[in-house]
Amino acid sequence: MAKRENWGSKLGFIMAAAGSAVGLGNIWKFPYTAGENGGGAFVLIYLFFVVVIGFSVMLAEFAVGRRKQLAAVGAFKSEDRRWTFAGALGVLSALLIMGFYPVVGGWSLAYVGKVFTGLLSAPDAIGTTFDSFITNPFVPLMWMVGYLVLNIMIVVKGISTGIEKAGKVLMPLLFGILIAISIKGLTLPGAMAGMEFLFKPNFSVVNPSVVLAALGQAFFSLSLGMGIMITYGSYLPKHENLVSNAAIVTVMDTAVALLAGIAMFPAMFAFGITPAQGPGLVFVVVPTIFAEMGGMGTVFAGLFFIALSVAALTSSVSLLEVVVAYLIDEKGFNRPKAVVTASTVMVALCVLASLSLGDVGPKLFGKGAFDVFDLLTDKIFLAFGGFFVSIFAGWKLSKSDLKNEVTNGGSVKFAIFNVWYVLIKFIIPLTILWVAYGGIKEGFESGAGPIMIIGLVIIAITGIFSRKL
Repeated sequence: MAKRENWGSKLGFIMAAAGSAVGLGNIWKFPYTAGENGGGAFVLIYLFFVVVIGFSVMLAEFAVGRRKQLAAVGAFKSEDRRWTFAGALGVLSALLIMGFYPVVGGWSLAYVGKVFTGLLSAPDAIGTTFDSFITNPFVPLMWMVGYLVLNIMIVVKGISTGIEKAGKVLMPLLFGILIAISIKGLTLPGAMAGMEFLFKPNFSVVNPSVVLAALGQAFFSLSLGMGIMITYGSYLPKHENLVSNAAIVTVMDTAVALLAGIAMFPAMFAFGITPAQGPGLVFVVVPTIFAEMGGMGTVFAGLFFIALSVAALTSSVSLLEVVVAYLIDEKGFNRPKAVVTASTVMVALCVLASLSLGDVGPKLFGKGAFDVFDLLTDKIFLAFGGFFVSIFAGWKLSKSDLKNEVTNGGSVKFAIFNVWYVLIKFIIPLTILWVAYGGIKEGFESGAGPIMIIGLVIIAITGIFSRKL
């Protein structure tokens, strides 16, 4: 058996892990979710949950992965075959997310070119341009393939020479671009009203739905519940400090989300533009903002879409690695074969997802492939994945074994271990179930009830048959 790969340096691991957490959700979902839920109060609650829930689950995932130095499936199966389903759910989640994520990643690449070829010259047509682009049956597919090729080129090189090197370049680039855009936005007349909205809490707007939205954003923004942090943890040497690494990655991910808010809200308030949801925010509202800036707007818009492409790439690379690591660890594939196999399946799923936006291809209860993959992962699989990790760490592993892994046999100081252990064992599973309930309820209210039921059935089937994996 070949020697297992490891990260080449602590910095490389942190950049890669932070890159996996930072994604499209930080740059478009955080701003519009904050906007919909009252701004400052939402942000404050979100930060609380990031510290209490996000950090705790991330640390647990690092510990579970490094303990046996096996990725998502093997980490659970090596302890107890009955727990194989928890890892299998993570691999399935990563695969389904990569069934639509490269489609959006391809859009971001395409928009770098569109910005520099006249997109902003006709602000009134920006929305129409986006709609006609994503519903085109061929052009988005070419960009999707190009984007996926970038992922393949990175992952096929391995951990230290591929993913780690990419993270060391891409993460500083992302931070630099977002900081530059933020500074530009803050110089606009009326920009401070946006900062006040984002950071001055108005607790009169807080209700259970705001708290639930903040909790969901904190959980999902850190790439938890999809096997990534377990897989990345499995490549960590035993001497690495899991506590400090989890803290640094959490801070970096949160910093990108806040920078995205600072990059958008001051400019939105300056030009009187309301944040939209989903793709409409970054591909319609943001170009409109930069068009309002005039001369330098094109440059900053180009930088924004480069940053969006970078954020998407650092996340999708880690999602691809989850599936690749499963094929290497459990099926004995070499890395090139695993990358080609996983990518082939992802291309097929992405074709279905992209075509569905043009109303082409099969539908499930009126929903196209893009929406089905998104609903299953966002509303169900990720929450249950995080729930099972918490239950596994808190109830299946003994307290002494878990403490030994987290503290490197007592050599790492973790003064609040007992508090963290209570959180992982009792409080976090209940809060994650609340997130799952909220997501499923939202799915039913949006008319996707049958798909929610299918998702729950898939989890049950995974539990029954996963031991054969």
